Amino acid sequence: MTPVGILVDLTVLLVAAVATVAVRTPDPVRQAVVLSQLGLLLALLFTFLQAPDVALSQLAVGTVVTPLLIMLTVRKIRRQTGEGTGTGPRTGGGAGSGGRRGGRHGRGGRR
Repeated sequence: MTPVGILVDLTVLLVAAVATVAVRTPDPVRQAVVLSQLGLLLALLFTFLQAPDVALSQLAVGTVVTPLLIMLTVRKIRRQTGEGTGTGPRTGGGAGSGGRRGGRHGRGGRR
């Protein structure tokens, strides 16, 4: 077996292991981090398989863009759900407090 064949086999095993970890991770933020690692391993696999154009695409989309979009989406959802109950991260006197915004329940705002 050639050295490249050994690297391909090893990378395929790592991809399978990291993909299993990604599926079994319950927290979406941690899952996005694991998906980023999976994208990096897949880019490495495509490089070993002599597909540099696919590897660059995977590196950009699978390692950076997709996990970033997942993290931003989770952040926005957590802000929206925490805003109405008062238990979220924005319970202090930040820029959005003081009755300047109407919110979901019509409090504050113009009258």
